Amino acid sequence: MIEELIHMFDVLFIGSGQGAWNGAIPMSQAGLKVAVIEEGLFGGVCTNRGCNAKITLDKPVELVRTIEQLQGRGFDSVPKINWPDLMAHKHEVIGKLAESNKQKLVDGGVQVIVGHATLLDAKTVKVGDINYHAQKIVLALGQHPHRLDIPGKEYLHDSTDFLSLPQMPKQLTIIGAGYVGMEFASIANAVGASVNVVVDSHQPLRHFYQPYVKRLVADLRRRGVKFFYDQQVDAVEKTEAGLVLHGSNQFELASDYIVDASGRLPNLTGSGLETLGIATNAHGIEVDNHLQTNVAGVYATGDVVDKPQPKITPTAIFESQYLAQLFTNQTSDTIHYPAIATTVFSSPRISQVGINPNEAEKQPDKYSVEHFEYGDDWFKQVQNELDGGLTLVFDQEHILVGAVEYSNEAVDSINGLLDIIELRLTHEQVQRFIYTFPSIQHSYFRKI
Repeated sequence: MIEELIHMFDVLFIGSGQGAWNGAIPMSQAGLKVAVIEEGLFGGVCTNRGCNAKITLDKPVELVRTIEQLQGRGFDSVPKINWPDLMAHKHEVIGKLAESNKQKLVDGGVQVIVGHATLLDAKTVKVGDINYHAQKIVLALGQHPHRLDIPGKEYLHDSTDFLSLPQMPKQLTIIGAGYVGMEFASIANAVGASVNVVVDSHQPLRHFYQPYVKRLVADLRRRGVKFFYDQQVDAVEKTEAGLVLHGSNQFELASDYIVDASGRLPNLTGSGLETLGIATNAHGIEVDNHLQTNVAGVYATGDVVDKPQPKITPTAIFESQYLAQLFTNQTSDTIHYPAIATTVFSSPRISQVGINPNEAEKQPDKYSVEHFEYGDDWFKQVQNELDGGLTLVFDQEHILVGAVEYSNEAVDSINGLLDIIELRLTHEQVQRFIYTFPSIQHSYFRKI
């Protein structure tokens, strides 16, 4: 009985990513006894093998693209990206984050448990030879890269491998044109690799506004990236000349390195979900509007959850913070998601929030869509960025309900517009904002 009391918690998280520690710490600070179990690096994929690493590797790309635009307008040469130096910098930035995240939990009063967690029942988790009991269990299990099951699959690499490449290959092939594929294509191309993108359909980034996606593809093509559409990949063959990708209709493509960016899958095996009969499907763990699974007392957050909202870091943070409020009796309401911005960190970026113009244009009785080209905007002309654009979606009351931008500064623009959409501000209210001049905000607010 004494042993059981030692390992009794109010809340037990399995996984230490954004869907865990953002809720675990405030729960602990509110007086709950909380533990987080992690078998790998603390902070999850985004911190250690995803977003943070990607944006560190992308930063020089962003700078180089701006300098390219200003050739003959203040610059007379373009610097080359030194990939080994950049990779060393990435390790320098990212390498200390796992321990930092672990320490944040400890400093916040959360007990840290290292090891693989297995659910025994709705209140018990086993790690090694020790059973841990909790009134509530939160599954923050995350996702992992999908791997094509084809002959020669052992020669394929995933996103984790690419983000730690010691040397950039001369010829790189990327299978897939979602977030990961398009972002990696932008980075590798800027570093100097010959890049191929193999797509199983004819629509990259299908969840983004397609006119801007086509512009991005055209820009990458102009830079030398080759796109191969409607290709079903059948096998990878290792030859003396390198790797050869085989596909439908006798398709063959030689490469030095192949990245399988065919998607991501929820982590549903190995944790005992089936033991409890927790309902899952191909998209993740099924939850109700309080993020509770079909098993009372067991909840889920983050990318492992089956949901229509974007599976991105800010969503996981929001869910984790919601559970903190729910478990500390600050709310009993169902979760109500705000407007969520999503971005492809390509060069240029595509960022969007709210109602997608793709859908709005199909419903002219409900929405109006307005387009603004940045070639006509003097503020964009300052850095000679002429190909970008902003598209806004308004409802019948002319309230802004959606926005998408294609530009170097798309993230900042959409983050500002998100506030206006979430608060449903009118034209008159927006006109009360006096932004710094010149600025991105000052450029777009007159369009609303």
